Amino acid sequence: MKFNKLFPAALAIASLSVYSCKEKQKYDAGLSPEESMKTFQLKEGFSIEPYAIEPHVMSPVDMVFDENGGLYVIEMGDYPYQADTINPKGRIKFLTDTDGDGKIDESVIFADKLPSATSMLPWNGGLIVTAAPEIYFLKDTTGDNKADIKEVLFTGFFDRNSEAQITSLRFGVDNWIYANNNGQAGQVTPGNNPNATPLSVGGGDFRFRMDNGKYEIESGNGQFGQAIDDWGTRFFTQNTLYIQQAPIPGRYLHRHKNLPSYAGSVKIYEDDLMFQKTPPPYWRAQRSARRQHQYDSLGLGRTEWADSHFTGASGGTFFGGDAFPEEYYGSIFTGEVAGNLVHRTVLEEVSGEPQYKATRGKGEEDKEFLAATDSWFRPASLATGPDGYLYLVDMYLQHIETPVSIPDDLKAEMDFEAGSDKGRIYRIFPTGGEKRDLKNINLGSKTSAELVEVLAHKNQWWRQNAQRLILERQDKSIIPALKEMYMTNADPRARLHAFYALDGLGAMDASLALQAMQDAHEGVRKHGIVVSERYPQHLGEILKLTQDASPRVALQATLSAGQFPADKVIPTLATVLEKYGSQKLFRTAVLSSLPGSSMALFNHLTSKSTFLEDNSGKNNFTEDLGFIIASRNTGKEIDQVLGYTAKLPEDVQISVLNSIEKGLKKAGVKGNAVQATTHKNLDSIEQNGSQEVKDVIAKIKNTIKG
Repeated sequence: MKFNKLFPAALAIASLSVYSCKEKQKYDAGLSPEESMKTFQLKEGFSIEPYAIEPHVMSPVDMVFDENGGLYVIEMGDYPYQADTINPKGRIKFLTDTDGDGKIDESVIFADKLPSATSMLPWNGGLIVTAAPEIYFLKDTTGDNKADIKEVLFTGFFDRNSEAQITSLRFGVDNWIYANNNGQAGQVTPGNNPNATPLSVGGGDFRFRMDNGKYEIESGNGQFGQAIDDWGTRFFTQNTLYIQQAPIPGRYLHRHKNLPSYAGSVKIYEDDLMFQKTPPPYWRAQRSARRQHQYDSLGLGRTEWADSHFTGASGGTFFGGDAFPEEYYGSIFTGEVAGNLVHRTVLEEVSGEPQYKATRGKGEEDKEFLAATDSWFRPASLATGPDGYLYLVDMYLQHIETPVSIPDDLKAEMDFEAGSDKGRIYRIFPTGGEKRDLKNINLGSKTSAELVEVLAHKNQWWRQNAQRLILERQDKSIIPALKEMYMTNADPRARLHAFYALDGLGAMDASLALQAMQDAHEGVRKHGIVVSERYPQHLGEILKLTQDASPRVALQATLSAGQFPADKVIPTLATVLEKYGSQKLFRTAVLSSLPGSSMALFNHLTSKSTFLEDNSGKNNFTEDLGFIIASRNTGKEIDQVLGYTAKLPEDVQISVLNSIEKGLKKAGVKGNAVQATTHKNLDSIEQNGSQEVKDVIAKIKNTIKG
């Protein structure tokens, strides 16, 4: 389906004419769960049924099954307003199916008065919960399913917008817990050490360990929805950007303070079309028409979409269940709360490049996996269940938008609390065949030896929770069994889980890491490289893997190589640039390291190749290196770069000079901070350059003067 640029405004104007005739019917009334389900258009071959409905769930935003199949749900009662700090309405319920009919019939308030709680993760018999500005640990120790322990794990996160704060907790295969932070500024400290030096998390996401107390900024700017695949690859959702990827982890991006950009997100889709079945609501059609009029009057050439393009993407989730047809494993399901639909993304490899490409599933080229004509249907998040099915959390609200984004005259006609007493959780399963149930989900009662076997389960939910329990228990008696699985299991997913279970038990060694680097599967090789950073004797193998057939392995090897001394890795980094220099991810992988941003690499490249002179796109590396060197403000280094710049083609020369100017500006260089030879080099380039070159030189001189 194609849309021209006039479509949004035309649709909005048409909508206005319709609404003007129906002033009393601007917004539809809500439907019962049974009536709402009749509006669902679900992909053929699948069925959907309610698992929990109001009053057991109201305004739900997240759900999670613990190791015994116990279901917890977060209710965001304060939405869409700023949480009341005195009497917040956020709460967590524990839900139970007492009669075994496959539907929730009992609920208990596990914890309440939580400001803007948005996500949770089981840990050590309790829950880790994000409720900005804190991350809490909550636990019931008396058996009444009500939390009597409430500890602050971390504090200091941004808390001014419930749609854009710390959320989306996920347990990674590497034993780290990952959370979206939407790039929001915050000064984070651990709850048990308030005097610790605050960690600035602005511009990134967040990750931490519960077993050893480590925590750090992570790359990306995920909003609500984080999907981590079997190999630890992170994808996340951000309203209009329904799926992004973070190929370079934050610990590499922040190795020095001179990169031109620390952005870790990569958009991996070509268009943002969605095939919704609902018209835009009255307020959105009105607002879009007004915005479009403003854009047109200013000649901006910008389009404000009222519908049919992602604007409320939410809850992107990796599907690791084993009950769907095989081709659905690894799909990422994302709710679209404004479009009243669920979109399925299929990930494809890109030849010669490390990032993935997001595509539509077969049979979904012009439709969504699930779309409703019920405008109150708000699929906020999803989850893979222990039964292998897909669970969908429907917030079910008349309006889902922060009021601050809506003009006052439109807002006056809207009831933002309509639906706050409603909410649904649905279960999606294949049609036909024997239906699975949630009985006998008893991971918590299994012995540690039995948990080792579960690491080979076909359903990711079982594997992840088994690994988490092994990490919690710290039972070292199972180390031999884990080694046996790691060395012999045919499933590379099982091998990787065993590998990190061993690491979590303190049983990692150089031989295990080397074996991982030589594994047949690229996902295991990649993690073998990461762990081998601990073992200097493995550097030769790491350098070798920069030329691996898998670009994802090659990228990780490049990142890891930068952790070692410059004199040992510079020739290899130069070779990587010759092969992959046209790709931004590889350029960043090199430049983010100290060896990769050093004058030693610069000198190697200028003496051994013409790479830095290439103006086919690879000159971006030269630009970025110029920025880094200028922002470091080491006089001799700047002079060397300027001397080389004078020999470059004019277009590359101008780009590099502009980058040097930006780097000097970042460094705050003024007056005597720049040595005399630098001025002479600038004068020389200016004298022999075109007018455009002279203009850039003038900018540099003005920056130096301050």
